[in-house]
Amino acid sequence: MNITATNNTSLVISNWLFAVAALVFSMIIIGAITRLTESGLSMVEWRPLIGALPPMSEEEWQRVFDLYKQSPEYQKKNFWMDIEAFKNIFFWEWLHRFMGRLIGLAYGLPFFIFLFAKKIPQGFKLPLTGLLILGGLQGLMGWYMVQSGLVDRPSVSHYRLAAHLALALLILCLLVWQGMAVRGVQRRPAPALHTHGWAALGFLILTIFWGAYTAGLDAGLVYNEFPNMGAGLVPSDMWHLSPAWVNVFENIVAVQFTHRWLAIFTAIFMLGLWSHGAYRKQLSWPLNILAVLVFLQVGLGIATLLSGVSIHLAATHQGGAVLLLITMTVLLYKTKTQSKS
Repeated sequence: MNITATNNTSLVISNWLFAVAALVFSMIIIGAITRLTESGLSMVEWRPLIGALPPMSEEEWQRVFDLYKQSPEYQKKNFWMDIEAFKNIFFWEWLHRFMGRLIGLAYGLPFFIFLFAKKIPQGFKLPLTGLLILGGLQGLMGWYMVQSGLVDRPSVSHYRLAAHLALALLILCLLVWQGMAVRGVQRRPAPALHTHGWAALGFLILTIFWGAYTAGLDAGLVYNEFPNMGAGLVPSDMWHLSPAWVNVFENIVAVQFTHRWLAIFTAIFMLGLWSHGAYRKQLSWPLNILAVLVFLQVGLGIATLLSGVSIHLAATHQGGAVLLLITMTVLLYKTKTQSKS
């Protein structure tokens, strides 16, 4: 059901949802930095209630460092690390988890206040409750991801990393969508553009998934050139795993190849969406912003690759992907045909 809400309470609720979406966006960027600095396995404990503060004494620092020393990452990769170096990587993982707690409070506390005060507009109680549940599941998914790097391997599963990111992006898009719906943002129905937009969104999601695989496997650290990979466009060592289809998911060369050309195809497809809007004389600010972001994102991707995965460029590149996804969410909302109630 689509409810047009114009009263002050609805404006407050929509502003709250947009504010939480901004926090989620910040957390995704912090998560990217955590991954890029290889900090994600520095906290080997999961203490959701009492782990909000970092170690406050040298004794506590030594305790958590001793726990880290028992992890595969320390024993196989970071055995050279002293406690001062450990504190640097610990910071990013702690900040990432702290942001998760902050988002939980920023969403959960107002949600229950609005719920018990009966201020949630009709038709929105179920979707907003669903967002609360998804937030809890995201915390569990984060720990499930970290667990994959604490048993016998010094890195997290790139499949779990992609799932963790995908759930964060889903929550972000739903926050933006529900915020617009509660606010009663005006729509300009365009069925053909809407259908085209869903197809573009599908390719964007695939590209983001392979970007997560690329990050999880450190696949961006090979073939730091463009457009060629070695002697040609297709690298010679792309198919050494068996069966062949596994390469696209687990061979770092094939994963990077898939991500870079998925990105180029997706960019062309999205520019086609903009051209579609221009042809139908239905250009709007989301479509125009989308076209600008596409060019910026391709440039950032190539620059990240050529830089050997500079942390600043790579984090900005992930931020660009998130902005593209938000813009697509707005576009799909505004072009959706108004449902009858």
